[in-house]
Amino acid sequence: MLRTTATDPDLRLPAAALPFLVVGAVAVVAGGVVAAVTRPTGFEQGSWVAAYLVLVGGVGLMALGTGQALLAPSAPERSVAGGQLAGWLVSAALVVTGTLASTPVVTAAGGLSLMAVLGSFVASVRGSSARGALIWCYRAVLVVLLVSIPVGLVLAWQRHG
Repeated sequence: MLRTTATDPDLRLPAAALPFLVVGAVAVVAGGVVAAVTRPTGFEQGSWVAAYLVLVGGVGLMALGTGQALLAPSAPERSVAGGQLAGWLVSAALVVTGTLASTPVVTAAGGLSLMAVLGSFVASVRGSSARGALIWCYRAVLVVLLVSIPVGLVLAWQRHG
């Protein structure tokens, strides 16, 4: 039987993934809190906010940040990773604020800025020598997010435009 430990090099995530994992985990917990208080408080859009925080703010960010750290030809510079995180947070804040305020122009600004951040994740793995399931999962997350943004924006304008 092959035994591995947390110190085995193949089991350690690159340090570049850590900020994305931390921020993503906070978003998942925040989404859980929102979900927990939605019904007792009568928060009508609570289930949408919870889903957005968990799926986009949390899982999406963790998948892309970790994937980038594992797949990029070289570790992203701190300024690039910091810009991605800041852009992601600003985008998420705009989308949630625009949705709660029924202001689709704010939601659109958030969606468009998220597309720009996603573009930086696409660029970060360009030239990667990675093959197999991991690179395809990374690309799948990107595609799902990139396709869902225009769909979400159309729905925001239909509801509130």
